[in-house]
Amino acid sequence: MDFNMKKLASDAGIFFTRAVQFTEEKFGQAEKTELDAHFENLLARADSTKNWTEKILRQTEVLLQPNPSARVEEFLYEKLDRKVPSRVTNGELLAQYMADAASELGPTTPYGKTLIKVAEAEKQLGAAERDFIHTASISFLTPLRNFLEGDWKTISKERRLLQNRRLDLDACKARLKKAKAAEAKATCEGDLWNDEVDKAEQELRVAQTEFDRQAEVTRLLLEGISSTHVNHLRCLHEFVKSQTTYYAQCYRHMLDLQKQLGSSQGAIFPGTFVGTTEPASPPLSSTSPTTAAATMPVVPSVASLAPPGEASLCLEEVAPPASGTRKARVLYDYEAADSSELALLADELITVYSLPGMDPDWLIGERGNKKGKVPVTYLELLS
Repeated sequence: MDFNMKKLASDAGIFFTRAVQFTEEKFGQAEKTELDAHFENLLARADSTKNWTEKILRQTEVLLQPNPSARVEEFLYEKLDRKVPSRVTNGELLAQYMADAASELGPTTPYGKTLIKVAEAEKQLGAAERDFIHTASISFLTPLRNFLEGDWKTISKERRLLQNRRLDLDACKARLKKAKAAEAKATCEGDLWNDEVDKAEQELRVAQTEFDRQAEVTRLLLEGISSTHVNHLRCLHEFVKSQTTYYAQCYRHMLDLQKQLGSSQGAIFPGTFVGTTEPASPPLSSTSPTTAAATMPVVPSVASLAPPGEASLCLEEVAPPASGTRKARVLYDYEAADSSELALLADELITVYSLPGMDPDWLIGERGNKKGKVPVTYLELLS
């Protein structure tokens, strides 16, 4: 008990001495030991790294999980060392709603069939998003969080200890300065003040040794920030890689969906051209579908010009009608499925016309001496 009381009193005395020294420094009444310029640069770089790492971490969390309530819930689970429950993504939830709507409104209707196709694509997008969130959390967020909760806490602890050692050192310098000033004034009590000066010098040597040792420990930790930057750089590359994979998957899923919808849109709106990428765009002509269909030239069908099995050959031999051909701009790239189709490149201009008996989803397209079927959903009618 006596030992604890003595230690408590000693700690209180040290705390009081440091508080006095700190206060006098703030008011300019005491000298302060300055760190060298290189050390100050290391401190500034460490602070900047910590601040920007926090901002990048928080904003990446917002990117991966925009819902603030969900972020708070995940944070609480992590602090309680409990597994975060699996959460349905927005895409997967939308897919479920669309599938349920198709089931209730009629899965065999055009609207119901389209809902089912879009629901499947949204489900795939949701699964891709889930994989991206999981990969980004492990490869990017976790290393940043480990730095803030591990390395930075160690650096902060050693910096606080260095600050205390500096206050002790400057307090010893102040005591020695006062002792020497008193010794110079006192002539009859020289031996007494000599002992005070010797004691102050001894305390100063000990304080200087402890300060130098702590400064070296802190310096080594601060220089380790360079290794932290290298590690974060590697993690950043992993994040970009996972994000690239995610968006590539999304593009592929939506391109497949677009092709599926393109094969069915003409059957729903027969006799019309797709003029824009807007799904709800009005027809290019104000005439009725019957009138619009009548404007296309009537020529013999491909099937009537050749026996079965030779349609692709005769397609090349069929001449375009003298009138009724129209120019169209290609909206998207299209890869021909077989020799009867014409491959398309986005933004190119081709000549199109229709043949009686053709699938309303398709037209005949010509580019130079090449000819083939083209999907109407990939075209914008120009003239």
